[in-house]
Parts: sequence; structure tokens; C-alpha cells
Amino acid sequence: MIPNKVDYVRADSVDDALSLMAQHGMDAKLLAGGHSLIPAMKLRLNAPGILIDIRKLSELRYIKNDGGRLIIGAGSTHHDIVTSELAGQAYHMLPEAADLIGDPQVRNMGTLGGSLAHADPAADWPGVMIAAHAHIHLKGPDGERTVAADDFFTGFYSTALQDNEILTAVSIPIPAAGTRSTYQKFMQPASRFAIVGVAAAASVKDGKIEHISVAVNGLADAAFRATNIEEALLGQAPTAANIEEAVKGTGSDVMVMADHFASEEYRLHLAQVYAKRALLAITQ
Repeated sequence: MIPNKVDYVRADSVDDALSLMAQHGMDAKLLAGGHSLIPAMKLRLNAPGILIDIRKLSELRYIKNDGGRLIIGAGSTHHDIVTSELAGQAYHMLPEAADLIGDPQVRNMGTLGGSLAHADPAADWPGVMIAAHAHIHLKGPDGERTVAADDFFTGFYSTALQDNEILTAVSIPIPAAGTRSTYQKFMQPASRFAIVGVAAAASVKDGKIEHISVAVNGLADAAFRATNIEEALLGQAPTAANIEEAVKGTGSDVMVMADHFASEEYRLHLAQVYAKRALLAITQ
């Protein structure tokens, strides 16, 4: 289908984009990579009156280490993260997840900020951000604020981002030396979206798990922290038997999605399988 008529303007800065958003109100939509917005416009599921292009803003596209934190600008593309040594040094699961997104065209155009703001339940970044203890940086007319990734994803395509705010960056604490991480997913073969994805990070000391962080996406209406796994394994030996027992019941406390790709029962099965694979990969 052909989208409805829409005006277009390119913002000169984040502040300029905020000003344009205030001027046009609910009629405006931000355009970065466009890989979620443009298809929705073509299907006329979304019909903004004006697009505010922020793709060329250099202040949103960077990756840097700043005082023990990895800072990734919201305009950074998935490919930027795949090829970033800083990202890989902080968490291997960052470039690993980015490289599993879509195809080369999507990875070179789609942005981290766009994916997080869109909050597709099947997207990869929400689970990775939760597992990495990330904070989401937002800027609006009243100033700047940060929201923990655990609190940012509030439901089906829903986040803590307000209509008059722009997601500007993500900050991730650099983990302790020896921390290993991975992102594993069972993907829909055409879109490569996750039917179920598991992001996990852990460190082992003296044969016991000293730190562990696990998050799941694709299973429920929003990515979530798998506290059942974390609580079961913290301080325990990372044996196959302990991991097998820990992943049981994953997703039992959320409303599991079902669609033509996978039933509730199959998604729950996949969550346990991929949680086990991820944990074995980083602890053995």
C-alpha cells in the first residue's frame, strides 16, 4: 500500500527536534532508521502528518567508554555495534545480538534507539539491555532523565518514553573482569525476529556463580528479567544439572504470547531450552 500524504523536515539538533515535536504535537513522528515506522505507514497502521528526521544527528551516533560506563548513542546502527571493539569488550552479547538482527540492509539502517523506543516484544535489544543493567537516557522539554531498562519496557509496544521526549542514549556499566555474556535466540527465519531470545551474563569464582543476569524477550508482551534463574543459580556451582533445574518454570509468572509462529506451550519450552544453552555457553 501507499502511505498517506506526509510532510518531512530534517532536524538540525536534538533540541531542534524537540522544538519541532512541540510545534506539531501528536501529528509528528521521529524518523531514524525507519525500519519499524515506514512499514507501518505503508500499511496505514500509522499516519503521521509530519516526519522529523533525526538520522543525520552526529550527537546521537557514537559509542564511547566514559568513567566505567559504555555509552551508546541512540542513533548508532546495529552495524555500528557489531563492529565496535568497545561494545564487544564490555559485553560480547552486544555485537552478538546486533549481528543476529535482520539482514545487512536492516543492520546498516536500523538504530538502537529506534528499536528500544518501538519496543517490539520480539525485538532483541530489550532483553539484552535488561541483562546488561542498562539505563535509557531520555530528553524532553523539561530536561533529561534516565530510566533503568528493567523499568523502561512496560508492555506490548509500550515504554516509559513520553510523547514529548527523545531517547538519546543508553549507558551500560562495565562489568567486572571475567564476566562472560551471550545472546541466544530461536528466530523466525524470514524476519529473524526472536520467537524467543535469552540474554545472559555471569561470572564464576572458585567454582561458584558470583554474578548472574538473565533476561528473556519474545515470550511475553515485553522483555523481562528471569529472576527465577538468577535466584536459583547465584552462589551455586554452574553444573549442567543445576542449570537444568534453574531454568524450569521460566515464564510461568508472565502472560505468554501465542501466534501462528508458536503456541504458548512451545514458547515456554523454547525459553527453557535457550536459557539453558545461554547459561552453559558462558559458564562451562
